[in-house]
Amino acid sequence: MDTGNIVMILLMVIGGSAGILSTLYLAVSFPAVILWKIYRKIRYGYALTD
Repeated sequence: MDTGNIVMILLMVIGGSAGILSTLYLAVSFPAVILWKIYRKIRYGYALTD
């Protein structure tokens, strides 16, 4: 393997992991925020838009 190929593979791994991590963050945070808002609505009577 030459140096260019190793660098390209490294960039692919870094880019792929950044995409996976950002997707996982969004997939976890959106439902968590919605559940938190529903909990606050039930517990404290806050509006869902607060």
